[in-house]
Amino acid sequence: MQKFNSKVPKGPLTEKWSSFKDSGKLVNPPNKRKLDIIIIGTGLAGASAAASLAELGFNVKVFCYQDSPRRAHSIAAQGGINAAKNYPNDGDSIYRLFYDTIKGGDYRARESNVYRLAEVSNTIIDQCVAQGVPFAREYSGLLENRSFGGAQVSRTFYARGQTGQQLLLGAYGSLCRQIKLGNVKLYHRHEMADVVIIDNKARGVIVRNLVTGELERYFGHAVVLATGGYGNVFYLSTNAMGCNTSAIWKVYKKGAYFANPCYTQIHPTCIPVHGDYQSKLTLMSESLRNDGRIWVPADIEDAKKLRAKTLKAVDIPEEKRDYFLERRYPTYGNLVPRDVASRASKERCDAGFGVNETGLAVFLDFSEAIERLGKNVIEERYGNLFQMYHKIVDEDPYKNPMMIYPAVHYTMGGLWVDYELMTNIQGLYALGECNFSDHGANRLGASALMQGLADGYFVLPYTIQNYLADEIKVPRMSTDLPEFVEAENNVRAQIVKLMSIKGSRTVDYFHKLLGTILWEYVGMARNEKGLEKAIELIKKLREEFWVDVMIPGEINAMNVELEKAWRLADFLELGELLARDALHRNESCGGHFREEYQTEEGEALRNDDDFRYVAAWEYTGDNKEPKLNKEELIFENIELKQRVYK
Repeated sequence: MQKFNSKVPKGPLTEKWSSFKDSGKLVNPPNKRKLDIIIIGTGLAGASAAASLAELGFNVKVFCYQDSPRRAHSIAAQGGINAAKNYPNDGDSIYRLFYDTIKGGDYRARESNVYRLAEVSNTIIDQCVAQGVPFAREYSGLLENRSFGGAQVSRTFYARGQTGQQLLLGAYGSLCRQIKLGNVKLYHRHEMADVVIIDNKARGVIVRNLVTGELERYFGHAVVLATGGYGNVFYLSTNAMGCNTSAIWKVYKKGAYFANPCYTQIHPTCIPVHGDYQSKLTLMSESLRNDGRIWVPADIEDAKKLRAKTLKAVDIPEEKRDYFLERRYPTYGNLVPRDVASRASKERCDAGFGVNETGLAVFLDFSEAIERLGKNVIEERYGNLFQMYHKIVDEDPYKNPMMIYPAVHYTMGGLWVDYELMTNIQGLYALGECNFSDHGANRLGASALMQGLADGYFVLPYTIQNYLADEIKVPRMSTDLPEFVEAENNVRAQIVKLMSIKGSRTVDYFHKLLGTILWEYVGMARNEKGLEKAIELIKKLREEFWVDVMIPGEINAMNVELEKAWRLADFLELGELLARDALHRNESCGGHFREEYQTEEGEALRNDDDFRYVAAWEYTGDNKEPKLNKEELIFENIELKQRVYK
């Protein structure tokens, strides 16, 4: 295996982060004012990083393609944020949060990064409370906790089903304060089109003004990406429709490693697909599995009647219901990790026990909880989620069970980063979902918000100074340098190439086909033959896209179809890499499930001898196979074993 410089501090696991903070280089206040930092993205990771770095005294330029930072997709997170506060006194600790996260990720994450995440989790809650985030509270006034999958303790802090929104408003408030003070300059409706590399260091970006269509150049002593995940490569996902991979894909093509692209998360509780013209899917928070029970009919004839609408769920007696998660995993029950719950639901549906007209749904039932706790308690906990379901499905979940089915939700893969969150390109950082570092092959629920805020508030402000301390003598560079001119010309050439195709098919036509290929062959279950077929189909689809896509409108104006085509061009390349990564990994782990590698009970079967590594893919040129680099994962504090949630 290659020798990666992951920059993990030496010493005991519990002392690594403290050791780094004690010995890392710092930048004094006068020198901070000389340094410019570019941040792409204003979700939890981007907004918290921008506010924190500006508060320290750096000059920050922050970009988002939305019309407001508040529209970042972090706002859609529902269920909660993890922290090891142990307020319920149920046995939680920093180590237990660390262990649950490593185990939940099926032992495919770097120990040091995950322990740091658990270590700073408690400080995140203090920070957010100080900002006024309205976390749910007990009658006594203390902060309330609830449970999420993959844990036997209650460590999730929440604000009903709107936790992401409330946390983002807190970060946005801090960001706005710095904008008002002049320490942050915000560029909304601007999308990053390329990164500028000078002397092997990230020194700026080319962005497209989405209102005017103009290309603009910006210099920075460092560039920070906080652009989220790539789940929309599947077309149908729970992500906002604007979520894309373009920023991280552009830097991948400039030399940054792309790690573990096949680690994609299928969330078990989403509203099922309801038509061919649907453009996205809706998440039903994992928090619902605290009180909701998942089941299908035990009798296949009842399932057929349900699909034919000659029988209602409420008419099936208790003894004829199969609570299959409780049956298969009695220790964790309905709160098994997401990948486990999703595969179990798929197995029941594939066996013919699925409900809904399509047979691709299972029930999430609250009747027992309503009877035990009362409707008012359930409404207090999940009221907005129930209302959302009622509006979309036109069924009252207080009276009838919800119908749910797994859907693409999150991506654990992303840009390779070291312990300091820097990619292998000097001065280029990646935060939150767009890096690979914390979740291995499967993310536990309520850990995405934890990672985004940890990276932005409490990790990057330390680690970026370790790099910038050596950059204080570097003057601000002119954006007329040849590297900036070349990068802008390359972006313009690709835009002109797209607009000159003048084909007959819409962007959505190609995106839907790509999503269908990926869901069919690179979705919840994968196999060698299907992955090889997916790679060939994606190559053909990409060729067709470049000769037959139709993009109306003008270049130098607002053009939503051009934005979509620009992003889809990158998805069409990423889709192939995703399938290629899944094909090379001859094992099952977390969200990556190869049908050839499973236990007798149908669980994921890892191969630690041959695949205990991070697959860091390196771009080698258009239409050329990428190079596979491997970072060995070393476990000194946790014993590798088969995940068991029974």
